[in-house]
Amino acid sequence: MAFRPFTQKHVFKKLVAPKERDKASIHSLECYGQNLYIGTKNASVQHLIFPRSSDGDQHPGQWSVREGRTRKLGSTSSVAQLRAVPLFNHLLVLCDRSIAALNMFSLEPIPALKKIQHVSLFEVWNPLLPDQTPHVQMVTTSSRRKVIQIHVVGVDSWEVMKEILVLQDPVALAVDGSSMCYATTDKYLLCDIHTGSSEELFPHSHSRQQAIVFSVGQGEFLLNGPEYLGMFVMKTGTCQRPPLQWPREVLAAAMCFPYIVTLQPQFLSIYSMVDLQQKQTVNLQGAKGLLSASDGVLVFTERDVFSLRLVPFQEQIQALVQEGKVEEASLLLDGVQAHCLPDSCKELQQNISCLAGFAKLYKQDFSEAKDLFIKGHLDPREIIQLYPDMQSIIGIDFHSQLHEKNKIKDLRSRWEEDRSVFLSYLYFLEEFLLTVRDTQQVLASVKEVDSALLRLYVELGDAESLQQFVASPNKCELDLCVPVLEKHKRFYALGSLFQSHGKLTDAIQIWVNLADGIHKDDSFTDVYEHIVWTLSEMQDRDVVWKFADWTLKRNQEIGVHIFTGRRPEDQVESGDVLALLEEYPLAMLLYLEFLIHNLKSEEERHHNYLALAYADRILQVGEEMHLKTREKLQQHLWESKFYDISIVYEHVKSTFLHKEKAILLGRAGKYSEALHLLVQGHDPKTAEAYCFRAAQGRDSQFRETLFLTLLQIYLSSEDLISATVDLLSNNPGVFAATKVVHLLPDSWSVQLASKFLFGSFRETLHQRRMTMLQKALSEAELMRHNVMRMQASKTKFRLDRGQTCDVCQKEFAEPQFCSLHGNMMHLDCAGS
Repeated sequence: MAFRPFTQKHVFKKLVAPKERDKASIHSLECYGQNLYIGTKNASVQHLIFPRSSDGDQHPGQWSVREGRTRKLGSTSSVAQLRAVPLFNHLLVLCDRSIAALNMFSLEPIPALKKIQHVSLFEVWNPLLPDQTPHVQMVTTSSRRKVIQIHVVGVDSWEVMKEILVLQDPVALAVDGSSMCYATTDKYLLCDIHTGSSEELFPHSHSRQQAIVFSVGQGEFLLNGPEYLGMFVMKTGTCQRPPLQWPREVLAAAMCFPYIVTLQPQFLSIYSMVDLQQKQTVNLQGAKGLLSASDGVLVFTERDVFSLRLVPFQEQIQALVQEGKVEEASLLLDGVQAHCLPDSCKELQQNISCLAGFAKLYKQDFSEAKDLFIKGHLDPREIIQLYPDMQSIIGIDFHSQLHEKNKIKDLRSRWEEDRSVFLSYLYFLEEFLLTVRDTQQVLASVKEVDSALLRLYVELGDAESLQQFVASPNKCELDLCVPVLEKHKRFYALGSLFQSHGKLTDAIQIWVNLADGIHKDDSFTDVYEHIVWTLSEMQDRDVVWKFADWTLKRNQEIGVHIFTGRRPEDQVESGDVLALLEEYPLAMLLYLEFLIHNLKSEEERHHNYLALAYADRILQVGEEMHLKTREKLQQHLWESKFYDISIVYEHVKSTFLHKEKAILLGRAGKYSEALHLLVQGHDPKTAEAYCFRAAQGRDSQFRETLFLTLLQIYLSSEDLISATVDLLSNNPGVFAATKVVHLLPDSWSVQLASKFLFGSFRETLHQRRMTMLQKALSEAELMRHNVMRMQASKTKFRLDRGQTCDVCQKEFAEPQFCSLHGNMMHLDCAGS
């Protein structure tokens, strides 16, 4: 059944003669208790009485209207407004711009209350006074003057208490306590009855929309605002709830908490004040007006009166739940909880959410079911126990809190028939458990939740999620989860589960067996590198040493990362590591590189070990196979300052590593021996490059001496004449021509040394010209300073007694001073 907050009932039909239809049509209504008053177009007031049933309730089928008296007011105008004043049994009638007072039951005029003339609108209300004086106040708007009058109404008198001037005539108004809201032809205003001060709210278009002002209680007014919005405005001029989007042709509005009923030409629209959404539409042709009643809203046409009776809140909530609109049911319950006991409201809210959640789950509306279970604070074990394979997870101390009738039907038969349905329910359980896992909702069931998640990942074959789950902190029951992982051959995940529970040795051993082929697990292949990474992150040294040999035997280059991959603050003692790596030369070399290049070790033994490790690796395989290693060795020998030269030299002395031996001899200051060694290898280019490398960071005198030594070695052998010529020709700027000429043999022709001589001459000439240019620039700079000094010397300065230096703030004791940019200072201060 569709949700309807109101039930419609035809209350009364006015029977009139055909000739009187237009004149006797209904124009206004007023209701109090069982009394209904009808104001007609021909200035008549009719009294109707609704008797109650024996149980005090009025069901639609039990309504029977009894007609009371009718009063003709002696005018041809329509009855514009009716207001009951039950305190005095008065019925106030606005007709022909006059307010008359009738008895509520006999409809006889009250002689003591003379008519109030020239009234266009009026409202009455009972003010709360400290002395509890029984009286009613009434506000009227004048049809002749731009004024609002405040009246005090008694049993047999009414009198004007106050007048408030207005700039425009009100076309609609409502009163709530001491606040009044009224509409003019183009805007809405708030007015304080006590002070008479007014505040403009916002404009409206009276030509396109009906001006509506309605009091919804507690100092709040409902207005027909711009852009077809129902605006809720407080007596302070602020809005505490969003506007209500309603149709364009709203003719009237009424309220029956928590609903707003609006009238349009063809139908009625019912909106909730809780979520401001439309809840019901009532088709009603020819409706003219609305009236709020104690249990609903009255609607009238020209001939008929209809009642929209409010359905009890509990029935409304149940209807919403049955339609699956649990969110609306919850919002409605929140909105009316002031009318319910707090504990019952909370329990009802949770039970409704859980009940609707199970209904959604049965319909496979998983997303909504999850949200409802969370909102209802459902114990996750209530869902877990529905799955046959999960029942063993639930502890014996758990007792379901749901009634049997509220539980979901047994889904096992459906799952057996359709595997895809079963999988969809598994995915739902996974999403639900993940959502509530870190909330207060699972404090009592965290072990069951985590164990169920592990089984779900295994059942769904989600290896990635399973691995992420077991590798993170969890509360899985090992006794229940380990057999599941072993049965489904998820040994990699099993190792991660052991690790997350602090069983490090068991975790590594499982992975080692997997890497060695003892176990099979197709979900993960790169087990070895994971073992190395795990050991490099592990702080338990006993476990690291236990599996270090296994990792290095399998792959020295990767295995050494258990030591080199550690954070700087978590390093293992280097001496222990070096002792272990003596059997693993490649790992030893990589670890030494790590110590020196990454950790910046300055220990002599580390630098010695690295140089020897480089040399041994080159000698083991041969020079051609380890060019990069040899480059590293040479770079190490050139740059390191911490190795023992004699130890390394003795190690390579009898090998083919001539370049390395030359570097070592040079580091020992034996450059001549180093150059002889390189020249003997018949590699002039290497000897020349050695001179340049050895001279880096040294002065030009050292470089010249080194090259002269190489030149003398070349000249000592007749077989090296070509190398000598190339050395001189390629480096004319290195040698001093005068020294070279004295060293050259007399047998050399000028032509043989011509290239060097030309180059040397050009270099000497270039240096001379550069020197002259620098001298000229310096002279120009000096001249510029002299000009500035001469110009400054022509300026006069006055030095008075007691004048102080602008820098040190001390007085001038001597006539010598300096002036820079107008500042007077001592010569010493200017220099500093």
